[in-house]
Amino acid sequence: MKITPITALAALVLIGIGGFMAGRISFSGNSNRTSDNPAETKSVRTSSRDSSADSAATSKRPSRANESSSSSKGASTNRASRFVAILSNENPLERNRALLAFIDQLGPGDFKQAIADLRKLDLSDSREGEYLLLLSAWAEADPLAALAYADQETDDEFASQTILTTWASKDPEAAILWAQSNHEGSDANPYLSGIIRSLAASDPIRATELLATMPKSTERGDALDFFLPHLIQQGSVATQTWIAGLADEALRNGAMLRVASDLAVTDPAGTAAWLLANPSQATDRRIDDVYGTWASQDQAAALSSFAALPAGEARSDALRGLVSATAATNPQAAVTLMDRFPTDVTDRVVQNFIWQSYDTDPTIAASQISRIQDEHGREQMYRRVLSNWIDTDPAIAQAWIQANPVPQTVLDRIVNGRAKQPK
Repeated sequence: MKITPITALAALVLIGIGGFMAGRISFSGNSNRTSDNPAETKSVRTSSRDSSADSAATSKRPSRANESSSSSKGASTNRASRFVAILSNENPLERNRALLAFIDQLGPGDFKQAIADLRKLDLSDSREGEYLLLLSAWAEADPLAALAYADQETDDEFASQTILTTWASKDPEAAILWAQSNHEGSDANPYLSGIIRSLAASDPIRATELLATMPKSTERGDALDFFLPHLIQQGSVATQTWIAGLADEALRNGAMLRVASDLAVTDPAGTAAWLLANPSQATDRRIDDVYGTWASQDQAAALSSFAALPAGEARSDALRGLVSATAATNPQAAVTLMDRFPTDVTDRVVQNFIWQSYDTDPTIAASQISRIQDEHGREQMYRRVLSNWIDTDPAIAQAWIQANPVPQTVLDRIVNGRAKQPK
């Protein structure tokens, strides 16, 4: 089977970013998914095979591919030995070149055995890329057989998503039809994530349509994660316009949450204005990141923008970002910032300051714990900071404790905790 450059490139790109972000090879167990009725499945299979036959006729694939699928036991053994030798090569460039040449010789019926040979080597973690490449090539040769393997012999969605991503790059509507025909119930269709990933760059409108059909779920979050990097490449205006057009509020908010920090890198002022103009959970959770990024690029501009904000949660969140960014390199300047705007300082502002400044200056970090208003939170911060400080620099930590009004309950907890530690 002659793997096309598009398939090879797509697979190698997936390898480079870790295979669906969190995908891992898993060969054991059976999927709990169920197919639609046999009649519907058969019609899809027939259509796909006809399409594959037409494609084979026009792409001039070597006839030896079909011969390979019916090779003798001796030839199969020889092929397996060559495959093992390829996978054992520790030079990744040589290994991938040899693997592509090896795949060129495989017929549609040979891929299952090739994956079984890979499985025998117990190289699941170090050879995930090779597994992905085999799945992608199999998807191009016979997507239905590849999907049947994924359904019957894997226990996660990594394999089916990989196969559907490749299939959708060649025949998106056939892949979509299969995904819709093989999913039951009102929950999110897990097969759509891989298809959306394939269409994100080539047909974003169709990808958006599919995304909009998915209910709020982990699967929809995965699909959104696949789609958004392509959108962000088009710039802030295009990204914000696309998000504004989403009718589903939860989907719109999820998209804002995911893109705000990335957009702030190139346009912190515009991103801050966008979040503030569209108050939401995304604003609450990302405005500090945006102002922190802005401060690291142009502190004067970020501070000027913050000072113009009306009093409220958004302003305090913005201050948290400014203080955190400053504390990482200049704790004293961050304290001065909190002293300048005391009414905007919340417990979260102080807590973020302490975690950002502790490694640089534990003395000044500890000195600000008393600003935390919540008693439980304040004592908890004392215990964490002082316990860590005693471990790293006991003399200075003990001297600071003696010179400052640390709550007795905190001291008792620290002493008791250390008494219980194994000697």
